[in-house]
Amino acid sequence: MKMRIYKLSIVVATLLFITGCGPSAVVVHTRPAPPVYARPIAPGPNYVWIDGEWLHRGRHYTYRKGYWAPPRARYHQYMGGHWQQRRSGWYWVPGHWN
Repeated sequence: MKMRIYKLSIVVATLLFITGCGPSAVVVHTRPAPPVYARPIAPGPNYVWIDGEWLHRGRHYTYRKGYWAPPRARYHQYMGGHWQQRRSGWYWVPGHWN
């Protein structure tokens, strides 16, 4: 009997650990508007503008302004992030090099 309880507790602990390690998204009820700011001049002819991103910090999002970056080898373009709607609200899908 004690062995069954022990095995069951290990299974439950493992399941809780695995579900806590999965990717998480911070969901908001209304998507925030990005702040307005002037885009600086490009530092060089081949630089790519990376749009601002929303980063989740704890239970909320903070905005990181856009910036110029040199192109990455073997990538064609930068795909900016965007808001995506779910049943429970909006969440941010980060940008990436494509």
